[in-house]
Amino acid sequence: MTTGPGNLEWTTATDGLVAGPVAVALASWSEASSVLAAPIDPDLADTAAFCEQYGVELADSANCVLIAGRRGDITRYAACVVLATTRADVNGVVRKRLDARKASFAPMEDATTSSGMEYGGITPIGLPGEWPVLVDAAVLARDVVVIGSGLRRSKIALPSAALRALPGAEVIEGLAS
Repeated sequence: MTTGPGNLEWTTATDGLVAGPVAVALASWSEASSVLAAPIDPDLADTAAFCEQYGVELADSANCVLIAGRRGDITRYAACVVLATTRADVNGVVRKRLDARKASFAPMEDATTSSGMEYGGITPIGLPGEWPVLVDAAVLARDVVVIGSGLRRSKIALPSAALRALPGAEVIEGLAS
């Protein structure tokens, strides 16, 4: 057992504690050794309930939301990583980054099918390589952040700076407010 945020039993992130695509990504990611995982009650996976139950500061929790941007018949996806205390600027910053006329949260079925992860547990680790991973600069101001594991039954903790090393990662000032 390793020490991490809150009152969780943190351990090395393994296949049983993370979704399949996350485990595959961790196997070759340079920052994998700094990633911890902890089991949680899946009914408490939503951020506010999770933080309250497990003693994790809301400001140390980051959400990964999948955005679909459309222009004509073309749909582009992006993952946005923002602190739980903020909201991604979907119709401004993200829409422009995706060169889309319209941007919105990806429909649940598209998000889960495309990512191979459970809704409510989606994480930026292990997403399709063609998707940009937009990280709000405020996330990197935290020492450690807690994010989804790809499953609702666990969470991941990692040094926020490790997010810079994700494939397709782009740090964006003002991505969220």
